[in-house]
Amino acid sequence: MTGVLLVLAALAGAAAGRVVDSLAVPVGARAGLRDATAERAVGAPWGELAGALGALAVTARFGWSAQLPAWLWLVGVGLLLAVVDLRTLRLPNRVVLTGVVGAVVLLTGAAAADDAWPALARAALGGGVAFGVLLVLALVAPSGMGMGDVKLAGMLGLYLGWLGWPELVTGLFLGFGVQAVLGLALIAVRRAGRKTELPFGPALIVGTLVAALLS
Repeated sequence: MTGVLLVLAALAGAAAGRVVDSLAVPVGARAGLRDATAERAVGAPWGELAGALGALAVTARFGWSAQLPAWLWLVGVGLLLAVVDLRTLRLPNRVVLTGVVGAVVLLTGAAAADDAWPALARAALGGGVAFGVLLVLALVAPSGMGMGDVKLAGMLGLYLGWLGWPELVTGLFLGFGVQAVLGLALIAVRRAGRKTELPFGPALIVGTLVAALLS
């Protein structure tokens, strides 16, 4: 049953990645995407591959559980936000807020199914803590991140808080770590400078998923 579930997750993730890659074009157009005439924002096979790997990873981690739909939702919404952020350096409010609403609904359903109300309360606190931490950093260094990153951190904090406080700290730390490594690598190959603005959303999403897989 586990093998069948993983295969189905990978296939569904690939299909979702295809849809997200196409959906990112109109979403990105409203956020300032210049090439809004293309059918896909990234193109095959990258959307399908990212969707399949993400769905496969969270399914392998959480199995057939009540919380699995919430994590699959994160993969789909996270992929859309990552693609749009990479192309436009923007995280649209309507996508982030839709992601938050979906996360709250699905995690509440998981809490009801497993009687995991303490985890849900911790998720709410985790979302608030993550939002607050990045809000302070954004106010201190506004050139380093935007309010879209702050709101995204609030959404990701729901998931990390659901898992536990160590996972919340680890996820945020990994997000900053991934961003730092990416920035240094781009500078090393002369694709960016010290003042080049880089998207932060993808790093935060990757950090969250890695923290979840390691938990």
